[in-house]
Parts: sequence; C-alpha cells; structure tokens
Amino acid sequence: MRTAYHEALESTRLDVVRLGALCGDAIRVAVDALDRRDGASGARVVAGDDAIDDLRRRIEAHCIELIWRQQPVANELREIAAMLEIATDLERIGDYAVDIAKNAIKLADQTMRPQKVEIDRIAGVAHSMLLDAMRAYTERDDKLATEVIDRDDEVDKLYKRSIKLLQSEMQADPELVRAGTRYLFVLASLERVGDRAGNIAWHTKEMIGAE
Repeated sequence: MRTAYHEALESTRLDVVRLGALCGDAIRVAVDALDRRDGASGARVVAGDDAIDDLRRRIEAHCIELIWRQQPVANELREIAAMLEIATDLERIGDYAVDIAKNAIKLADQTMRPQKVEIDRIAGVAHSMLLDAMRAYTERDDKLATEVIDRDDEVDKLYKRSIKLLQSEMQADPELVRAGTRYLFVLASLERVGDRAGNIAWHTKEMIGAE
C-alpha cells in the first residue's frame, strides 16, 4: 500500500509540474499576442484556460484523496500542502494570462500604442520567476527559491516605473488613453504573476523545511 501511495504522490507532483508548464506557456503566448497584435493567439490562450482549471481541480482532488487514503508522515503532509497551495497560485496565473490575452484581442486593431511602457521587460522578469519557481519546486532547490523571492522587488520597481511612464504618455496624448488603460490592466496582471511566482517559491521552501 505504501508503494501505491508513493506512486500516487509522485503522479500528483508531476501534474503540478505540468500545470506550471501550461501556465508558463499561457503567459508567454499572451504577452507575445499583445506585442504582435495577434488576436488569434490571444483567443487560443482564452480557450486553453479550461485545461488549466481542469488540471488544478484534478490536483486538488488527488491531494485530498492522498490525505484520507493513508495517514501521511510529516514530510509527505508538507508536500501535499505545498501541491495544494502551488496549484492554486498556478491557476490564478492562468487567469492573469487570460486577462492579458483578452486585452491583446481588444488591442489588436489599435494603431495607437504607448511607446515607453516596458511590457516586454516586466513580462520577461515575471515569466522567468515563474519558470525558476517551478524548477525550484521540481528540484527542491532552496537557494533558487530564495532567489525567486528576492527578484520580486525588481518586478515591483519595473511596474511602478511603467505606470508612471504610461500615465505621462496618456497625459501628453489623449488619443492614447483608450489603449493606455488596457496596458494598465496588463501591467497589473504581470505584477501579480511575479507575486504568485514568489508564493510558489515560499511554498517550496516550506515543503522542504527550509527557513
């Protein structure tokens, strides 16, 4: 029974890794759709959210089953708790990707675009934080998890600077207000991706018993 239990635990862990890959791809494609004015790619991100939601629910159901099937020891319980928390954070990242994609669709035919907003830069940092947070989880790497947490300050600084630049452009050119407002939403979503990546790193540290 313990062998079957550990096999089920490993299978659920792999589902968490798969969920991380789906969410990472969703963020990447959504930002690319915004950059390339590609409404079709944005629509694919929106349509793909059902798969993310379904996988998150499966992880949650399996975690609950793992708890009641056999009394988990302390390290197993920490791992199951981490999987539940990380799956929730990943599902929210999937939602942020959908929000970005929906704005990409609405901006696809807009000729006026802000020039000074650092969308690509903040997206690159937030996306790399997510990838590294998932690698830290997979490899149980406390050092990498700490680095991810520390990098959230960079996302916050880029976010605040981009907001100021965007507001300045919108004030200088009222024709940018419509598109600029949507970019405000995109920036907020990317900042939250960084926050969620930091959460995943924290859950990883708790899972491996690091301080």
